[in-house]
Amino acid sequence: MKKFQWIYDHVVERIGEQTLVDRFDLVRTKEQIITLDDSFLLSNLSRRVFRAGIKHSVVDGKWPEFEKAFFGFDPHKVALMSDDQLEGLMQNAKIIRHWGKIKSTRLNAYMVTEYIEKHGSFAQFVAQWPADDIVGLWAELKKQGSHLGGNSGAYFLRLIGKDTFVLTDDVVAALKAQGIVDKKPTSKRDLLAVQQAFNQWHSESGMAYSHISRLLAHTVGW
Repeated sequence: MKKFQWIYDHVVERIGEQTLVDRFDLVRTKEQIITLDDSFLLSNLSRRVFRAGIKHSVVDGKWPEFEKAFFGFDPHKVALMSDDQLEGLMQNAKIIRHWGKIKSTRLNAYMVTEYIEKHGSFAQFVAQWPADDIVGLWAELKKQGSHLGGNSGAYFLRLIGKDTFVLTDDVVAALKAQGIVDKKPTSKRDLLAVQQAFNQWHSESGMAYSHISRLLAHTVGW
């Protein structure tokens, strides 16, 4: 496993420092995330679910209609939608009519309302989860939510600015090259090894986990 400085210098030599910085994703502070409305979080969680396997621009182009169809993604309103209301959305040509994902929106809204009841807001729950155990938050979202396996939980977190790395193909290739894993990490043991590596790089640099993730990806790809 290479030290952070070696990785940073290697990438800067390849693509330049400004190009690298320009590719960094937005990372919000804990205090900024706490102020986000839970409707915003549910909207982005649902948008990630619908993006999976579909060109993102197609989903994003239809998203204003999704906002109308799902009551602005008010978690309590969506959680109370009836089966008839959900089935009615299958006739709405302005949205993507994927029955499994439509049903998942209600299930995820119910999940959000449970976090609101326990923590005051879903945003509060997400904000307080430590970045040095972000794989634990992925596991929590997968267990409690719907259609949030694979990289979906991480991509949702990135959409709202929660600091997280993402196991893209390039990041996985880089982790393999660094000798941290020998295959795409899915087991608890391998994910813990990845988390520990990111924790080490973060300790060495102070850089956000999201930015380290992007940096690492550029050691093998563009």
